[in-house]
Amino acid sequence: MENAVVGNQMILGLLVGIVILVFLILKTKIHTFPALIISASITGLVGGMPTNKIIDSISKGFGGTLGSIGIIIGFGVMMGQIFEVSGAAEKMAQTFIKVLGKKHEELALAITGFIVSIPIFCDSGFIILSPLAKAISRKTKKSVVSLGVALGLGLVITHSLVPPTPGPVGVAGIFGVSVGTFILWGIVLAIPMLIAGMTYGKYVGKKIYQIPGEKEDEWLRPEYQEPVYDFKEENDNKNLPSTFAAFAPILIPIILILGSTIVDTLLKQKTISVSGFTNVVQFLGAPIIAVGIGLIISIYGLANKLDRKTVIEEMEKGVKSAGIIILVTGGGALGMVLRDSGTGNYIAKVIADSNMPAILIPFIIASLVRLIQGSGTVSMITAASITAPIMPSLNVNPTLAALGACMGSLLFSYFNDSYFWVVNRSLGIKDAKEQIKIWSVTTTIAWAVGLVELIILSFIM
Repeated sequence: MENAVVGNQMILGLLVGIVILVFLILKTKIHTFPALIISASITGLVGGMPTNKIIDSISKGFGGTLGSIGIIIGFGVMMGQIFEVSGAAEKMAQTFIKVLGKKHEELALAITGFIVSIPIFCDSGFIILSPLAKAISRKTKKSVVSLGVALGLGLVITHSLVPPTPGPVGVAGIFGVSVGTFILWGIVLAIPMLIAGMTYGKYVGKKIYQIPGEKEDEWLRPEYQEPVYDFKEENDNKNLPSTFAAFAPILIPIILILGSTIVDTLLKQKTISVSGFTNVVQFLGAPIIAVGIGLIISIYGLANKLDRKTVIEEMEKGVKSAGIIILVTGGGALGMVLRDSGTGNYIAKVIADSNMPAILIPFIIASLVRLIQGSGTVSMITAASITAPIMPSLNVNPTLAALGACMGSLLFSYFNDSYFWVVNRSLGIKDAKEQIKIWSVTTTIAWAVGLVELIILSFIM
């Protein structure tokens, strides 16, 4: 009876903490970061933790999470800023269009977004690449809606599932999952989600047929026209980087991280033994080192024509934008309070005695938080912070749990999501019903595919 009373108090603390967190984010002027710390504190107090232990848990949880991901985020946003000013993202789009050929412009833009969003935030990536989507629409008479949906989805799926973007890195850190493993699974699971969303994008692009006019911000709604494939690369005269230079800062870190992951696996299986070579591969493949190498490659491969002052100023812009994200990602403090208070173990026991599939818990929590406050990053970090202490006791694969938290964050992007407005406004869509059809439904389709994938993998892994 006493254990039940204590357990109920812990759960009450968690519920009160979450309600206050949601209220502070939605209804007050308090920023997400202090809201997370306040929520963690109240969760501990209501849950019956000693005050000194609450402070220790918050400090430990915050510092531990940032220690594993803060540097990666800093390097990543610096690299993203260089991608913006150098034209590397635009070069990627042109390359894919050239390789994939005519009639595959949506796929070209989707793949471009898929890769570009690894170092660049999806909002910035869409703003950078949307002029290319409009140029393709103007030349081919393809609906800018289908092209924009493909581009936007490619950007947001990678942003949500593949490190080193802040959300997935934060989730991986909170669950203690290998970043290399997370990258591999994130890419594999993202492909069906992208295909499904892109298929819907082609459908809705015919229903809402819109193409850009010749004047700035002019949008036309003629009768549907079959595409004409006379597209030639725009901006041929622009001084863009080479294809190798554009791709190298992204691909080389991914190769290094995946190489380290493979070596780690082989060492655990005792297929190979420790040597100087394995030590070098593990060192270079450590996410901090790998992303740092990518940053250096971008500085000297993409920004070599910019003066030193400009390069430093651009990287500092990235660091400024990363500051708040790093703080919000440090919301692992809430998870540490749940661990140290024993709430996680108690909830795990309650859930273990119920019929709810444990693998769906992070997914469901992320989905609910997403609907409530709009930010995919905050929703996946919140879900990870709440559920990471629970998963070990339920024998849930931490990689699957982490992926579930990330995929749940894609549910129904709408008015409280900044990316919803970036996509729709950039495509000239002003009607609210059309905005929902174009973007909210698209992200929900990706979310639903992710749910199916998660359920299937839960039976395999």
